[in-house]
Amino acid sequence: MPLWGIISVLAAAFVLFAFLHFVAKNKRPFKRALISMAAGLFALAAVNLTSSLTGVYIPVSLLSVLTAAVGGVPGVTLLLFLNLII
Repeated sequence: MPLWGIISVLAAAFVLFAFLHFVAKNKRPFKRALISMAAGLFALAAVNLTSSLTGVYIPVSLLSVLTAAVGGVPGVTLLLFLNLII
């Protein structure tokens, strides 16, 4: 995927999260959207940093990073569930 495609997916996810937070009447929808996306990336990093203790590892690729950013913490949970199945 080209770089502009990655940036457009992340921007679209950010706008969608901001809109959802705006509809939910949050005071700062853009800040909350950024926090939602960052929480997913931090959750992915936390899973990979604790892999030596837990034995659970998610390979870092473009797909996993986009899933973590767009899906947030539920996206990382989905990746963990798929890792369990496969």
